[in-house]
Amino acid sequence: MKNRSLYFSALALSTLLSVAACADNSAQTSPASSPTSHAEMHESSTATDESNEANEADMNFASGMKAHHEQALQMSEYVLDKDGVDPKVRELAEEIKAAQAPEIKQMETWLSQWGMSSGMDHGGMDHGGMDHSGAMIPEQEISELKSADGVHGSKLFLSQMIKHHEGAVEMAKTEIADGSSPEAIKMSKDIVASQTDEIEQMKDLLATL
Repeated sequence: MKNRSLYFSALALSTLLSVAACADNSAQTSPASSPTSHAEMHESSTATDESNEANEADMNFASGMKAHHEQALQMSEYVLDKDGVDPKVRELAEEIKAAQAPEIKQMETWLSQWGMSSGMDHGGMDHGGMDHSGAMIPEQEISELKSADGVHGSKLFLSQMIKHHEGAVEMAKTEIADGSSPEAIKMSKDIVASQTDEIEQMKDLLATL
């Protein structure tokens, strides 16, 4: 009887030691939370926030290019309202409207996100004082386009829009060089590529009219 007691006592002690050993091993093998995990999360969040920030060049670009695009839409509407406009000129005006209207909305969204209200939009002048008026077509020439007949209006539209596109390309190049917003820089590169192609297209078309 005494031997049986000793046997069960030894068995219980062995079981207790085994349980303790398992618990110790579990504690050692369980992955501990990384002391840098919170720091990494903060760094990631900061990087995301920074990607949404804009510098003066970005706001200057969005404000100035929005006004520039709006004038291009106005010019396109004037030529599309005329009879006797060359079909290729009409097609080009439609393409300009289709491409630039969504970009205007995107730039309005950026300006809102960057805290620049519509009341701060200066058209040819940005909130930092940089003059974009040289990239715009003077109102007197816009009036001439509006009142011209279809044949003359086709030629005026092309000659004015060539200058207009050249101004947009220069504005976009400035943003690529000085901006910090990846999205605005990407749009600028797209503008340089697409409008440079359209300039050559319009020069070729103008030579045929």
